[in-house]
Amino acid sequence: MNICRRQFGASIVGGLAWRLAAATRPKLLVVLILEQFRPDYLESLPLSSGGFRRFIEKGAWYSDCRHLASTFSSATLTTLATGAWPAEHGIVADSWYDRAAKRPVGAADEMLLATTVAAQAAADPRWRVSVVAGEAAHARLFAGTADANLYWMDERGQFASRGEAPDWLANFNTQHSPEVLHDHKWMALGARPDTPPLRTLTFDQKHPEQFVTLYKSSPFALEAEFDLLQEAIARELPTQGTGLHLACLIDGSMARLGYDVGGRSQLMQQMALQLDRRLEALFAQLAKAPGEGAFGVVVAGAHGAPPEPSAETRARMAVNGESIARAVDQRLTSAGLGRVEKYLYPFLYLNSDGFRDPEQIRMLAARAAIEQPAVAGYYTAGGACSTHDDWQRRFRNSFHVERSGDVMLSYRPEYVEDFLQGRGVSYGSLYNYDVRTPLGFYGAPFRTGVADRTIESVDLAPTLARVMGVIPPSSSVGRVLWEALA
Repeated sequence: MNICRRQFGASIVGGLAWRLAAATRPKLLVVLILEQFRPDYLESLPLSSGGFRRFIEKGAWYSDCRHLASTFSSATLTTLATGAWPAEHGIVADSWYDRAAKRPVGAADEMLLATTVAAQAAADPRWRVSVVAGEAAHARLFAGTADANLYWMDERGQFASRGEAPDWLANFNTQHSPEVLHDHKWMALGARPDTPPLRTLTFDQKHPEQFVTLYKSSPFALEAEFDLLQEAIARELPTQGTGLHLACLIDGSMARLGYDVGGRSQLMQQMALQLDRRLEALFAQLAKAPGEGAFGVVVAGAHGAPPEPSAETRARMAVNGESIARAVDQRLTSAGLGRVEKYLYPFLYLNSDGFRDPEQIRMLAARAAIEQPAVAGYYTAGGACSTHDDWQRRFRNSFHVERSGDVMLSYRPEYVEDFLQGRGVSYGSLYNYDVRTPLGFYGAPFRTGVADRTIESVDLAPTLARVMGVIPPSSSVGRVLWEALA
């Protein structure tokens, strides 16, 4: 076998790199996924020295990580987990229309068309995997495997688990019961006792679900999620041998609050501050066990949020999807070219049975939609797009040929779906306020430094796989962030 000197040198360097990676592999890797977290939240807040500032000053910090696809919670979580875009992993939104069943279906792990980095770790006998989430579907999607320990917050605000619950979970739920917070006041951090509360978690016996909604979108739910993560680490971290532990937390409390108040609310700033303090407490615990040098922590935003429309602009900026569907359907029927079967934002599903050229019908529907004042762009199943710049890539990354229907629409900036409640926002847009999030790494496997360059959310999974020494997920299209690795 003839190996040139350059190839031989490269093989030596590659072998040394692999040994060094194994030497810096942490006993515990904690991955924190923050739904609805914009990087501008950290620009003006009084951060503690041991929370986000630890990432920024002592870790590898990226302030501009882009999710270049539609930013529904399920879609972005799956992209972070798989290193693939919705076009590959198939989770195109929180729900989409199933033509065979003729009804909307929710995103679920059995619909995954790609493997996850957690599943790759769980298949390796060295690794144990735990996932804590605010919702069961999100825990299952991010894990992507039956071999992970899953915990989530149920409809009462208590935690459930997959399979037989561990002995310690019942006692944990007793000590963290939301019932003690009935009519509790949410105060700003550092506020004087006579300061009015930011919110009151009002309890009404006739409508207990309203209290649970308030609780799940408060810092008290955030605190409970972190407490459970720390309990799971303490209970499940291997204490002997060469066992390794991947522990993931998917925080949904900020996303739930953001739905209600928008991305620029003072409440979101306060939630970011509460999160900063919880990070500080987590670092303090990890410094004790497993100890400095034995752990790594990764924090990643899943998506951002638009601001809530003002009272004066809401009538114009809150979009009624049914009115768009009716306008498109009227154009199609008047031309004798099919019908609108279903519109489930952002996807139009058309009935073009019996027509030779479905793309002709798609283009007619797309042009009819873009004539509506709220619609800014479109992308069809045939690849036609209203624009030919970076936005075309965002559309293409978001579109799965079987699940995304015939036409994908984009509303105008900061326009939201109308939920007929007169308040709140929606997620899922392609705009920078939704797609731009922070990403940070801290611990033994990582370097120190702030990166000004733009990276993509698909880069997280292959980077985690490299750190853990496992095979990257099946459909990953991201790159390893080598500059972040020690």
